[in-house]
Amino acid sequence: MTEEIKDLISKIKNEGIKAAKEKSSEIELEAQALAEKIVKDAKAKAEKIIQDAEREANQYKSSTQALLKQSGRDMILSLKKEITSMLDAVIKKDVRALLPPEEVLKIIHTLIKSSTQKEGIVVTVKREDFKKIHDGLLAELKEEMKKGIMLKPSDEISSGFTISYDAGKSLFDFSEEALAGYISVYLKPELNEILKD
Repeated sequence: MTEEIKDLISKIKNEGIKAAKEKSSEIELEAQALAEKIVKDAKAKAEKIIQDAEREANQYKSSTQALLKQSGRDMILSLKKEITSMLDAVIKKDVRALLPPEEVLKIIHTLIKSSTQKEGIVVTVKREDFKKIHDGLLAELKEEMKKGIMLKPSDEISSGFTISYDAGKSLFDFSEEALAGYISVYLKPELNEILKD
């Protein structure tokens, strides 16, 4: 009987070891499958994180480039405006320097003398220059002034004058502002070309 018990114990032992090995193999396969799944999920998450980071980096780069371009355009426009303003101021200053009351008087005198029309002429000048120009015209063009040439002062003219040959219905503007505008029309396209380069 002892022999049978030994055989039975041996058989139980072998079956237990076999069952334990099978269970161990099964647990090992499950663990390996779980490990592979964890690694696969981790790789997928890592790839998604990398893709999201690349997308955000590209968006940031694009928006930064757009902001830089816009800032550059804004700076150029601001610079252009400032230069144009400075150019206008320089032109006005030069025009003002070229049109003291004595010069304005000479130009008006020449325009009136060379005109075939002597009636309905209206000349408007800077208020501060009015007396000097009026006295000068009166001294040089006394007869013409009696025939209907009118000289008017204006607070709106800072230098230069306007002249009308049809009693003020239309006029030729030789004021500082108008002359500066005429000159600027020719200078600004060149300035634009310089700034474009």
